[in-house]
Amino acid sequence: MILIKNGKILTMAGKTYESGCVLIDGSKIVDVAENLKPSPKDEVIDAKGMVVMPGIIDAHCHLGMFEDSMGFEGDDGNEDTDPVTPHLRAIDAINPMDRNFKEAYEAGVTTVMTGPGSANAIGGQFAIIKTYGRRVDDMIVKAPAAMKIAFGENPKTVYHSKNRMPSTRMGTAALIREALMKAVDYKERKEKANGDPEKMPAFDMKMEALLPVLRKEIPLKAHAHRADDMFTAIRIAKEFGLKLTLDHVTEGGLIVDILKKENIPLIVGPSFGERCKIELKELSFKTPGILSNAGLKIALMTDHPVIPIQHLVMSAAYAVKDGMKHEEALKAITINPAEILGVSDRLGSIETGKDADIAIFDGDPLDIMSRTTHVFINGKQVYKK
Repeated sequence: MILIKNGKILTMAGKTYESGCVLIDGSKIVDVAENLKPSPKDEVIDAKGMVVMPGIIDAHCHLGMFEDSMGFEGDDGNEDTDPVTPHLRAIDAINPMDRNFKEAYEAGVTTVMTGPGSANAIGGQFAIIKTYGRRVDDMIVKAPAAMKIAFGENPKTVYHSKNRMPSTRMGTAALIREALMKAVDYKERKEKANGDPEKMPAFDMKMEALLPVLRKEIPLKAHAHRADDMFTAIRIAKEFGLKLTLDHVTEGGLIVDILKKENIPLIVGPSFGERCKIELKELSFKTPGILSNAGLKIALMTDHPVIPIQHLVMSAAYAVKDGMKHEEALKAITINPAEILGVSDRLGSIETGKDADIAIFDGDPLDIMSRTTHVFINGKQVYKK
């Protein structure tokens, strides 16, 4: 077993130990307390003067999909030959050998939700994976974990240039609705067939991929920067009775009262960089604080490679600088994304029974001068300063 002792433990479960201990056995946390005595066989890490926190979670990125320094050969995030591709699976494009995985876990980012980009109206299946490993199959926490849909500038720009639908926001919404209507019909015909092969509808891989969405096993993951695009995403989710997360939420600060009423999980960012397109005109690090201070649960994201994934903590620090509460910023990269992504039974806090994903910093994690000293994923020390 491994005993981390004497550190400031940010459990993110409602309790902070100014000087506490975390005991790891195999891949799990088995105890958290003020004082634990090691056995002679335990490996002991003295974290005196350090901060111990849960492994950091990026709730929306494209890690392993757009590889570092590769160009077209490593660009596997957008199958922009068909605007409706729900049957695409992120796990078939993720390359764990991409060096950004190492940069992620060395920065304390131990889990990510990664998947297709926003070229298509329906882009495909996201996956939740750990950031350490050589084979993606062994890194999966949940797959599929969400179905990517995209509104606004990206899909209409991509397909306008190809002289095909969608070239408007109406077209994007219509394609998403059409696919969902077909999936509802497909689901009903399968259910009526009751296993009779003569009555079963012809196999349709796209429709099969949408069945977990209709069964509310996974949410729609909606790329939406503008307020009107967020409203369209909410409208469609309500029409079909589906689960939904709103991702990016760039104009969220303009519609706080409505978002609070709708109570949709929000994944905010990336807030760093240039306003390179029209729908980013409200881009600001003030947005996370405005939403959080209004009582909304949010997670922060890098949208890697838009913000390199190792800078998720920096994004949280800038959000604090622009009005977000320190504690809420820490929640937005730990327990909040775990809850929003539906994996809080395993991740997001330091509690008995959860995965031993832990990051140790030599100072306040939201001080950009602080560094990670140790990182554990599934109880394995993957980094030591």
